[in-house]
Amino acid sequence: MNGLEIAPRVHHLAIQTDDMDATITWYREFLGATVEWSLDSFSPLTHERLPGIRKLVELKKGDLRFHVFDRAGHSQAGPDPLGYQYQHVGITVDEPEQLVELREQWLRARERVDAGWAREEPPTDIVVDDDGMQSLYVLDPNGLELEFVCFTGADS
Repeated sequence: MNGLEIAPRVHHLAIQTDDMDATITWYREFLGATVEWSLDSFSPLTHERLPGIRKLVELKKGDLRFHVFDRAGHSQAGPDPLGYQYQHVGITVDEPEQLVELREQWLRARERVDAGWAREEPPTDIVVDDDGMQSLYVLDPNGLELEFVCFTGADS
């Protein structure tokens, strides 16, 4: 039996927050993302899946999209670090120097954006795996981890 004859691609990352303005400002400052559209009216299915949803904003940088949304009654609690969850999202960049630029931009954006940070951790140093892949890990204001990777000299 053969598998499906499809090639899935990531369209967007959905980010639930209790501070829409700070999260939007963060992604604009850090990545230079632009607001593409926003919604405040939702289908019955969306209301069933995300009770209390009030607003959804799409941010875009290159081909990467972030769907930022809020919900009434958000617990403001982060995910259980030992529970099942997506631990981080890996985002590729073309050149190793871009990792250095992203780290520096994170530090500048952290100082400029007034947000209630879920986790007070700075970006990691840039690490190099045995196969040459370079990685930088950063957190957004909601405590969500993003890994930026460069595969120069390594298999992607």
